[in-house]
Amino acid sequence: MSTLQALIEYIGVHERALAHAVFVHIGLSGTALLIAAGLSIPLGVWTAHARGGTPVVGVMTALRSVPSLAVLALMLPVFGLGRVPAVVALTLLAIPPILINTDVGYRTVERAAVDAAVGMGMHPAQVLRRVETPLAAPVILAGLRTAAVEVIASATLAAFIGGGGLGDLIVAGLQNDNTPELLTGAILVALLALAAEAGLTTARRMLSPARAGA
Repeated sequence: MSTLQALIEYIGVHERALAHAVFVHIGLSGTALLIAAGLSIPLGVWTAHARGGTPVVGVMTALRSVPSLAVLALMLPVFGLGRVPAVVALTLLAIPPILINTDVGYRTVERAAVDAAVGMGMHPAQVLRRVETPLAAPVILAGLRTAAVEVIASATLAAFIGGGGLGDLIVAGLQNDNTPELLTGAILVALLALAAEAGLTTARRMLSPARAGA
């Protein structure tokens, strides 16, 4: 039996278990991204406008060099095994790229557009909401895209701390020398990452003309 045939047979036999693994993987990744975005975007707006924001961005840049597995391992003494430490670790991994891009997006807004809005009588909150945010949105989405791909890939490591997801297939496939199981997990992770990349890239392109025309 060829590898392709074995792969197709494995998927057919384990269809329900695979669907559950995909659901768990998406849940881990999506929850982490939502929490990270909720924390990072407001903080990025602050760092872009506050004088003391630069050191925060510097710390986030440094944190990007920390390996994913190291972050997951650090969660064990605090949260133990399970999905909670996995979500916390993935959130920490997602925060830096989103925050950095949010900061860059707002810092690179054309000053002429802001001055024009102020000249029209807009208050600072209106300028932020109606002028700066639409112009910064493509750069923020680029950060979300980077974070999404990193989180989906890193979520496979959650298997080492009992987080579940598609990482379980990859780990089990390696341990049992089960090539179809290993390939199925790897292919599904790649497809999820590509889907996230394509979706967020499309959204960014849709918003880019607004920035270009400013």
